[in-house]
Amino acid sequence: MLALTVNLKINYRVTGVLKNTFKNFLVYLILTAGTFLMLRIIVEHFSLHPDVGFLKVKREYIGNQIWRTAFYIHVFTSILTLLAGFTQFSSYILKEHKNLHRIMGRVYVFSILFINFPAGMIMAFYANGLLPTRIAFIILDSLWFWFTLRAFLEIKKGNIKAHKQFMMRSYALTFSAITLRTWKIVLSSLFVLSPLALYQIEAWMGFVPNLFLVEWLIRKKKNSTTKITSPV
Repeated sequence: MLALTVNLKINYRVTGVLKNTFKNFLVYLILTAGTFLMLRIIVEHFSLHPDVGFLKVKREYIGNQIWRTAFYIHVFTSILTLLAGFTQFSSYILKEHKNLHRIMGRVYVFSILFINFPAGMIMAFYANGLLPTRIAFIILDSLWFWFTLRAFLEIKKGNIKAHKQFMMRSYALTFSAITLRTWKIVLSSLFVLSPLALYQIEAWMGFVPNLFLVEWLIRKKKNSTTKITSPV
């Protein structure tokens, strides 16, 4: 009986390790694919030529120096924001390299609050897809700022749980840079849509499902914690 109990415990631990390993591998695979996609976008704009990539559909704003500056700032700093934010969810970095965790956290917060939020808001007001798209990006940018600020304020107050939850929400919106482009590929391959309709749909699909997913994960974690701590 004792041997059976020991074997069950070992099997449970091994299964747990395998699940975590697979989950981590899947997360890193998604981030790697997303990072590669973002790097391709960044590299094609290194020339600063007005007839490449996304700029091809923004000809009417090429001469607007404010918009163009905001665009290049957003493009060239997005990869840093994406990677800096990802380090905040590494338990290894948090345990073994706390200073690195803090530094990258500050980089992440600064890049959003003082660089990407202003640049993103300028781009939102000039977004393709008319009013529906502009509203989507304004909401996205505003929530991105608020969730990131709250994450920063909560850790300053020592509220680690609230800090983690708002960081999850913030990063869900950071990751919309990848999910937006993923939805564009999926939607264009499944449906015949006009460029205007496609852009209006992907603007919302890029971040709304991310928010639903992260709220589900937060609630799921809350429920599991409640079950563990509740008396039998």
